[in-house]
Amino acid sequence: MHFATVWESIADAIPELPAVTHGDVTRSWADYDDRAARVAGALEAAGLGHDSKVALFMYNCNEYMESQYGAFKLRGVPINVNYRYLDDELWYLLDNSDSEAIIFHSSLGDRVARVADRLPKLKLLIEVDDGGAGQVPNARPYDEVVATTDPMPRIERSEDDLYMLYTGGTTGMPKGVMYDMGGLTGGFVTLGLPMLGMAAPSDAAEVAGMIKGASANGPTLTSIPSAPLMHGTGCWLGWFIPHLAGGHVVTLESRSLDAHELLATAERHRATSITIVGDSFAKPIIRALDEGKPGDGSYDTSSIGMFISSGVMWTSEVKQQLLDRIEQAVLVDAIGSTEGSMGTQITMKGVPTETAKFTKTPETKVFTDDDREVEPGSDAVGMVAAGGNVPIGYYKDEAKTARTFRVIGGVRYSFPGDFAKVAADGSLILLGRGSQVINTGGEKVFPEEVEEAVKRVSGVRDCLVVGLENEKFGQAVTAVVSLDDGADCDEASIIASVKQDLAGYKAPKSVVFVDHVPRAPNGKADYRRAKEHAEAPPG
Repeated sequence: MHFATVWESIADAIPELPAVTHGDVTRSWADYDDRAARVAGALEAAGLGHDSKVALFMYNCNEYMESQYGAFKLRGVPINVNYRYLDDELWYLLDNSDSEAIIFHSSLGDRVARVADRLPKLKLLIEVDDGGAGQVPNARPYDEVVATTDPMPRIERSEDDLYMLYTGGTTGMPKGVMYDMGGLTGGFVTLGLPMLGMAAPSDAAEVAGMIKGASANGPTLTSIPSAPLMHGTGCWLGWFIPHLAGGHVVTLESRSLDAHELLATAERHRATSITIVGDSFAKPIIRALDEGKPGDGSYDTSSIGMFISSGVMWTSEVKQQLLDRIEQAVLVDAIGSTEGSMGTQITMKGVPTETAKFTKTPETKVFTDDDREVEPGSDAVGMVAAGGNVPIGYYKDEAKTARTFRVIGGVRYSFPGDFAKVAADGSLILLGRGSQVINTGGEKVFPEEVEEAVKRVSGVRDCLVVGLENEKFGQAVTAVVSLDDGADCDEASIIASVKQDLAGYKAPKSVVFVDHVPRAPNGKADYRRAKEHAEAPPG
């Protein structure tokens, strides 16, 4: 069970079927495998090998997926780099990860040029031309590398090989979360093949044959990751898992969500699965469905069988609105983080659900501060502990590893920082991330709970809730809100509405209106910028 080895077997089984598409460029599984092998050959020729770190500083594209596959072939470790990082952030991650190669979009080359000389381990620079090429001395053009490098021969690999995904640093500087390749690949195979109606295989050698049989009449799974591949949601749910099922992965050309492009691409490629990030992606999709095609007519969404989301809140009201428009879709809301999976909520037409209530995985527990397991229905609050395929730890950070990954009762768990209750039926009632808790008047308030209530107010498009220093309350609950165009909604009506849903102390003391609530490209909340908006002087 190794991504590269399983994907190679799939490429041999279905060589002519599409593997990746970006814009008008589609690569078959055979082409995809060959190009990745040529990237691997270039890395090897530059002196990289087992455990070498390869930084990917790109937007979504075919080359991103080929480069990651190529690093896997080498038994190297691809490093996901946030394309929003500026010089110091970029240098920190490249230095912290010990990156020996950087594959980057040329439009980001000015930043690479300013940090490259500060990276003593750097051996190879490859640029993917999207404009502004030539800014980085000694960088090799990607197309030239693929055209002139012989494919690296296939090799034996180990399930103990390292996989690493950098998490975005919501609780400090970004950290590389390390996994054993075998456990992660095997876990994703177990999730991927049931998408095709097949049982999970007991051996990696069985995968290709199962997929070849299922794909006899063409691709059975076409996935559009509308979130960035540099983040876990887009990468794991929108790319890795579908690929392990022999799926066709189609990436969007726009570098922020364009819901009309997404729907047009889904229609064109007959997408079966779309990966989104909660309300922040679902709401624009709903608006685009209602607006219809820019010319005339409605989008054909009949192929879409599944929407998968993770990372941020996806409210039940928005789920129902999406199902009103795409009735056959199954909505999969996965609660988890880079550090581990915790549970899911499945929503279908006619099946009511509750926001932030999830069926937890069998290995997931909730523990109090003194490591006692929270009893179902007790109303006690604890921290969610993810079991099962738990990461090895954080790269080069033993102290944070010890805090986050702990053994209780002989079982090793990951504690990403989420607080929850356990309902009487055993399901998780997610409250929020502990690092964002607001302490107001002696009470703890979880921002996500308030955000959900604010977003139920008619006319509210999006919301984040932060705590501002306050002499009377310690921290004052403050809502940062964006409105729909033409909405008639003011501070008093929002506060009054929240007080009808939640205890009075949880309601915002004030509301700050902005054009756009600050979020990262993957839809995750940017609480730091939201707080800056809230603290800014009026006007």
